Order: sequence, then structure tokens, then C-alpha cells
Amino acid sequence: MSTASTEFQKPDSLARAQEGIDLAGDKLILNMGPSHPSTHGVLRIELELDGEIVTRATPDVGYLHRGDEKIAENMTYNQFVPYTDRLDYLAPLSNNVAYACAVEKLMGWDVPPRCKAIRVICCELARISSHLLGLGAMSLDLGAMTVFLYVMTERETIHNLIERLTGARFTTSYTRIGGVTRDIPPGWIPDAQAFIKQLPAKVKQIDDLLTRNPIFIERNREVGVISREDAIDFGITGPNLRGSGVEYDVRKVHPYLGYENYQFDVPVGSIGDSYDRYLVRMEEIRQSVRILEQVLGKVPEGPFHIQDLKNYLPPKAGVLTKMEDLIHQFILVTEGLNVPPGEVYFGAENPKGELGFYVNSHGGGIPHRLKIRAPSFVNLSILPKLLPGHVISDVVAILGSLDFVMGECDR
Repeated sequence: MSTASTEFQKPDSLARAQEGIDLAGDKLILNMGPSHPSTHGVLRIELELDGEIVTRATPDVGYLHRGDEKIAENMTYNQFVPYTDRLDYLAPLSNNVAYACAVEKLMGWDVPPRCKAIRVICCELARISSHLLGLGAMSLDLGAMTVFLYVMTERETIHNLIERLTGARFTTSYTRIGGVTRDIPPGWIPDAQAFIKQLPAKVKQIDDLLTRNPIFIERNREVGVISREDAIDFGITGPNLRGSGVEYDVRKVHPYLGYENYQFDVPVGSIGDSYDRYLVRMEEIRQSVRILEQVLGKVPEGPFHIQDLKNYLPPKAGVLTKMEDLIHQFILVTEGLNVPPGEVYFGAENPKGELGFYVNSHGGGIPHRLKIRAPSFVNLSILPKLLPGHVISDVVAILGSLDFVMGECDR
């Protein structure tokens, strides 16, 4: 990727600040957020300014803190599924899947092939939906409103498909420990294939509007550069890490749900600036389309959940007609799964990065401890190092390029 056409010139005040010269009395403290459209949620950043130049940035998170991890330690494993919807609330289906895979790893379960295929479909639809909104919000922050309208149109189609599959459009709570709540409805796969077939043309429209747009390039190229070393040191994951040239994708490095059986590429950047992060997300949408074409073309037959009669809810028809099934459901709902003692960690490649769940069990139906590795929280940790030296308008572009969600950051 070529360099920017103009070179950023540091003012004398910034040079003096970086040399450690005291500028007391010349600085201004500005609160950006927590009520600000460009912070994409209730993020507050205390900016110290020397004119228009940021000399210090202190993120203040926690405005959405709900104590999800402690809540999980006071309810059964399946009862916590709806809470995972509210983490990255732009990709709730993939949150469900990551959590279920963690508990299933502790149980020692391997879900049936059809269940794996359905979950991959859910995860990739969620990735496309999340990236579309991330690109739309980033472009809207920088003045390109048309792109935002385009991406919302495509997301509406995705939500229509999700509603038919799960029964809900947004917070679906579709996944269960050991499977999913219901099978793919008749006629759903051809409609999903039709959507996937036309999506690349829609992505090209966005590409034509932004990728070679001089204003968009000038606002993003060589802005918010994260070096490969810094990205690794700060534990950044997802498109923000790959934008810095690190070819790390959990789906490739630690395959799960049969991802090793699908052909797809891992896009990486070369500079690590906001423009690279934009390009990586654009290409990841195309790669998700490749994955969906493969999985939708050969969804296996068979059950969509494990066949463990002691740890999976019986069919509703059996509950209403058979005493044994009614007793079985009552025990599972009130006491939860019979999870063995132990501890596990499972990380999944979510749209924002690696979403990880650490589960510690003392046995029984309720986790002893549960910790969430929220990628947005980790990705935002680089802001104090990244923002100084930029002007205020660059902060807007950088935040949009990081594409974070405060629901999972604060959790």
C-alpha cells in the first residue's frame, strides 16, 4: 500500500511535549464521550490537548458494566446463554456459539456434524453483519453517509434470515449447550444462498465508494498506525491484529466446528493504519461469503444436537405426553447440566477478535468461576499509546477503524 500524498508536520508545541518540556498552562483537558456519536457507545476518553494535537489519552470504561461473569456463577449453564447475546450485541449468534463450545469442551462433547454446520452458518452471517455495520459506522463518522444506508439494507436481509432460523432478529439465544434450539426451516437454505450470491456485488459498491476515495484515503492512511510488535504486545486480536500484518486467525490456528474443512484466506495489512484495518474487514466479508457458499452447499443430514438423554432437553412433544420426559426436563431446568469438575478455556474468532471463555467447575449445574476475554476491552487498551500525536479529527477515524463494542468491553 502506497504512502499518503502529504506528510504530517508536527507543530512546535507537540515536539516540545514529546521532548518532555513542561507546557503547563498551555494544555486543555477535553472529555470525548461517554455521550458522543463517534465513540460507538458509552466510552469516555479524557484527552489532553495542545491546540488540536492530542498529547495524552486516558480511556474510561465501565459505564455498561453489568457483572456478567458474576451473574454466570449464580445460574445454570444454559440460563447464561441469553446474557452472551448482550456482549457483542452486533454479533449475538457468534457469542452464543463461543460460550457453548467452552462448556462442551468441559463436558467432553463433540456435537453432530449438522450442528457444527448450522453454527458455522450463524457465525459467518454474524461476521458479515458486524463488519457491514462497522464499515458503515466508520464511513458515517467520516462523512460518507451513503455507505451507511447501503450496509443497513444488507443487514436487514441478514436479520430476516436470522429471524426465520432462530425466531428472533437480534438477541436470538439460539444456541444451547450441546446443540441449537431448532433445525433449519424448509426453504431457508436456498434463500440464504440467494443472498450470499448477490452480496459480493453490494460489497463492490461500497468498495467503489470508499477504497479509492481521496478524502477517505486522506483521513485514514498513515493514521492510527499500530506496528506489528505493538499489536502483539498489547494482545490485540481480530481484524485489528491482522491489519498490522500478523496472520493470526483462531479459525486457522486452532480450528473448531470443522473450519479446517473450508477453504478461505486470512487477509492481512502491511502498514497497520486505519486504512489497512478497513481493507481487512472488506476482504473478510468476501471470505465469509466463500465459507458460507461451501457450508450451505453441503449441510449434513442428521441430528442438530447431541444424543445425551441425561443432559439435553427432550423434545417438547415428549414432555407433553410422557412422564419420563417431563421429569427429565424438570431436573435439567432446575438443576442444570451435570458438568464434571475441571477448568477449560475456549477462544473463538469473533468479528471483533478472539472471544474467550474460561470456565472453572466444581461439578454440578452451576459454574464455580467464569471469566470472559472480551476482544474489545483488550483492543481499546492501546489507545493511550496510539492516540497521542494525532489531531482530534484523527481520533474519530481511529476509533471507527478499531470497531469496538462497549457491551463486551464492559460486560
